[in-house]
Amino acid sequence: MGEPYTTCVRPFFGKEMLASECLGTSCWCMSPSPPAKLLPVFLFNGAYIAIAAALSVSRRNGEFIFYIVVMLVLIAVMSLVHSRVKLTTGLLWAFSMWGLAHMAGGLTPLPAGWPYNGDQAVLYSWWLIPQRLKYDQIVHAYGFGITTWLCWHILRNALRQPDGRAVRPTFGMLTLCAAAGMGFGALNEVLEFIAVLTIPNTNVGGYENTAWDMVSNLVGSTAAAVVIRVTTSLEREPSP
Repeated sequence: MGEPYTTCVRPFFGKEMLASECLGTSCWCMSPSPPAKLLPVFLFNGAYIAIAAALSVSRRNGEFIFYIVVMLVLIAVMSLVHSRVKLTTGLLWAFSMWGLAHMAGGLTPLPAGWPYNGDQAVLYSWWLIPQRLKYDQIVHAYGFGITTWLCWHILRNALRQPDGRAVRPTFGMLTLCAAAGMGFGALNEVLEFIAVLTIPNTNVGGYENTAWDMVSNLVGSTAAAVVIRVTTSLEREPSP
């Protein structure tokens, strides 16, 4: 047999147990991973949210005050998820960078002469490639790509194969994760629709913008699934 595992988890509940406690129970064991360093992540998120809140209030930007409230709810949800499934440091920083990109997108004005779409000259409206690709679409692809990665992380930690090994990133598993990532993208569009209905002069855009957002979500989720498949195939299975 290989080296003994020291940390065990009861599936679906995320409860850590000692290996000796798992005898005769339906739990699986794994090598302990280094704990994520949370303080720098919280300080980073707190700093940019505080700056975004100050800018939003000073500019009377009701749309981004609404989004900041949503961000705080999401941070609370992510903290709860982390307490159950132990997110990696990489995932926590990836989501932190997405939050920063989102806040910067709506609150950072563009320099004069830069091409943009719509009425508001901010990063979200910036044409990276005129009439082809916007900053907004890159943020959507990135954000829901890492959401797909999050879904895979949760699924892999919640399920085991019948022989006790980790689930593999099969086509079906990754399709499920990508579909979940796109589903969260659809939820984001619902939140933006609520903003349009309740807050005047938003920068959400019309039907075509929403459709391109969803295409971007598809691209990001699919790319994440491919990366997961390739990188996981390079990992070694632990010796039986």
